[in-house]
Amino acid sequence: MTTLQTVFSKARAENRAALVGYLPAGFPTKDGAVAAATAMVEAGCDVIEIGLPYSDPLMDGPTIQDAVHRSLANGTRIADVMRTVEGVAKTGAATLVMTYWNPIDRYGAARFARDLANAGGVGTITPDLTPEESGTWLQESKDAGIDTVFLVAPSSTEDRIGKVAKICTGFVYAASLMGVTGARDSVGSAAEGLVARTRQHTSLPVCVGLGVGTGAQAAEVAAYADGVIVGSAFIRRLLDAPDEASGLASVRELAAELAAGVRR
Repeated sequence: MTTLQTVFSKARAENRAALVGYLPAGFPTKDGAVAAATAMVEAGCDVIEIGLPYSDPLMDGPTIQDAVHRSLANGTRIADVMRTVEGVAKTGAATLVMTYWNPIDRYGAARFARDLANAGGVGTITPDLTPEESGTWLQESKDAGIDTVFLVAPSSTEDRIGKVAKICTGFVYAASLMGVTGARDSVGSAAEGLVARTRQHTSLPVCVGLGVGTGAQAAEVAAYADGVIVGSAFIRRLLDAPDEASGLASVRELAAELAAGVRR
């Protein structure tokens, strides 16, 4: 199993940022999600985030909401998420689950952490879990041997960044802007400053997400961050494709462009 620590050590040795790709489980189909993520890895993604489809997303923009809606309509359940993780982890990429807290809570924190580890998952990103409420999840994750990733934002105070960084073990997710996910014409101008502020509180890698969708944007972010996170741009390629084969070719093309970007 490839760990996050291995991924970031390798990227540092190659003098580049790591490329992190996101796709929800069950989209465009249950098998199609594994196929698309595999194509992304083969074209240069180092880490894959598998989204756990949830009916009440807080930070997901319209593109991800559309994909998640289709996934839920496909009948995707947590068991399918774990099977997706298992399939993607076989590619050799470090594989995470990005999920809101409620599904973990309902499933059972210990059970979720254990099942994720057994599937080959290396950790979770929990965007709505606060440091104050994270004690149970931190312990269960530690017991299962998986990493925890939490978010900081441009609005975060120094005290807040410190608290969030302290409970991260894999990397710190720096949201480039205030708002929901989605590819944009430019990456938030506050992102570079947020990375610098976060590094004052931790030696962990700091990865930037929200708004990255092109190779040029990936290169821009890679100049100051340890990792570049891309989600909506991949999903848009699948949504716009006339068929699954075309969608796979399109995400492969984008992943190659982004991988070249983080290596500039």
